[in-house]
Amino acid sequence: MDWREKLRNMTKIEDEDESQQWHAVFVLTGNEDPVKEKIEYALGNSGVRAVVPKRRIMERKAGKWHERIRPLFPGYVLLQGKIDVSAYYILKTIPGLVRILKDERELYRIYPEEIEIISRLMCNGDIIGTSVAFKKGDRIVITDGPLLNMEGLITSVDPRKGRVKVRLSFLGDVRTVDLSISFIETA
Repeated sequence: MDWREKLRNMTKIEDEDESQQWHAVFVLTGNEDPVKEKIEYALGNSGVRAVVPKRRIMERKAGKWHERIRPLFPGYVLLQGKIDVSAYYILKTIPGLVRILKDERELYRIYPEEIEIISRLMCNGDIIGTSVAFKKGDRIVITDGPLLNMEGLITSVDPRKGRVKVRLSFLGDVRTVDLSISFIETA
């Protein structure tokens, strides 16, 4: 047993599967999808997957309600997989990519707990759908949709707009995002 294995055993650090690590890149806001496509094209056979989490939301324009699809985190593209040195330098050449998020030594990794919540919200692909809820006294009870069993993350509800404010941890910061909700009337 060499010194690396002894150190690993002493500190209880286990090797993670690098293909399951998540990273983020900062892009020009509004260019998330084109940059995602460029990343997928440039790193096609490297096993890196690019994701832009999106949310379906109702917006009112000219007195009419329209369903829109907006990025959950504007200006960010999430990457899953091992980004080695060659992939890093390929990423730096992609137009529209502003910055690869990293600390002083390595690429910044998104915590597994943060990705777990985002993945639960995106259960049907990249787009977060509408949750169904009803009001029970002062409480909101989610009956269906991506927010099912996640009532603790909801900070406020706007029934008129059909939106809820949800508190998410992303890149070590707590962010509040609006998600769509549909209320059903109780008997």
